[in-house]
Amino acid sequence: MIYTELTKKALRLAFDAHRDQVDKTGLPYVFHPFHLAEQMEDEITVACALLHDVVEDTDYTFEALASMGFPEEVLEPLRLLTHNPVVPYMDYVRGISAHPVARAVKLADLRHNSDLSRMEPSQIDDWALMRQKKYLAAIELLTEEKEKSHHEQ
Repeated sequence: MIYTELTKKALRLAFDAHRDQVDKTGLPYVFHPFHLAEQMEDEITVACALLHDVVEDTDYTFEALASMGFPEEVLEPLRLLTHNPVVPYMDYVRGISAHPVARAVKLADLRHNSDLSRMEPSQIDDWALMRQKKYLAAIELLTEEKEKSHHEQ
């Protein structure tokens, strides 16, 4: 984890925002963004990992985050990472692919969310397997897009 004023502010907000939530396995939800943040390599990406579900899954808004002092370099990838339900899922993922910060966070998110070892055997049902398949397809798309953009440079 990278500890700066910005990442500590994001840590506190992520904890507060997700305080009473649990994930699909029944664990405190906040462990998920913390897990992603531990994998990131710079301040902005750590902050985005910590906050990646705050607007989507809580009452916080982008305006509130901006008023708290989160800079545009954090807000821009967060806007991409926040899935608007009217946008088809794979179109949403494609929209993330060109932004390196959003792509890094989403890849970590997808890998964590598709890890069935987090679940009890009784929780692995058809729905969990379908979700994993969708996430693995999204990982493939983001990985292919990253390789394409790397070769074009």
